[in-house]
Amino acid sequence: MTRLAVLSDVHGNAVALDAVRKALKRAAPDRILVAGDHVLNGPDPIAAVDALREMEAAGAFVIQGNTDIAVADLDFAAAFPWLTDGVGEQIRVAAEWAHDQLGEERLDWLRRLPSERRLRSDETLVLVCHASPGSQTAGFDRALEPSVVVERVSRTDARVVACGHTHVPEVRDFGYRVIVNDGSAGYVFDGDPTASWALIDIAGENVTAEIKRESFDLLAVSNALTARGLPGDVYRAATVRTGKMVR
Repeated sequence: MTRLAVLSDVHGNAVALDAVRKALKRAAPDRILVAGDHVLNGPDPIAAVDALREMEAAGAFVIQGNTDIAVADLDFAAAFPWLTDGVGEQIRVAAEWAHDQLGEERLDWLRRLPSERRLRSDETLVLVCHASPGSQTAGFDRALEPSVVVERVSRTDARVVACGHTHVPEVRDFGYRVIVNDGSAGYVFDGDPTASWALIDIAGENVTAEIKRESFDLLAVSNALTARGLPGDVYRAATVRTGKMVR
């Protein structure tokens, strides 16, 4: 049996990431997959990047998400193509702040990350991507038409698609494909203010996946955001406290 752990969307919440890392030690997976969006919005992008680099050095597969493009290169059209009128001040200022905090060496690490990684457990191919196969921005939102979900998941031969992007954890088993969306290890939107991640077990042709939740110091993170004082930080702090997107 192969055991994989998947997390994503840390978004600069190093406190939540630390809680997930402690859980990962207990779970002892064969491989850790980190599906992008590492730094934007949260109060501690440096600590988040440094922790993820430690994980990568220990064998984790770490890929790039759309907001990592925004922070690393300030290319907002590439990072947020659905915002056809341009990004607002809240996103732009937060990305510029994280960019300045990280410095060139850490930014270069973000730039070098691949958009996807693949691994194989016997005959089972696993794809880790940020949003969906072949895309860092077109995710598996719950409101999507079923035909769109099928079209997006069919862009790969992988039996297991591990992803994030939506900040809403869920497992969808189509039989021939399994989508494992770990949610967010730092900025979840489903109303449960915890850090979410996923555990995948592959035994021959059998694939099972489970969403895990870890508590962390919500008040410390929300207070750090409020104290930072960037445009939108009051809403980001409320999102962390409630586990719901607040704008």
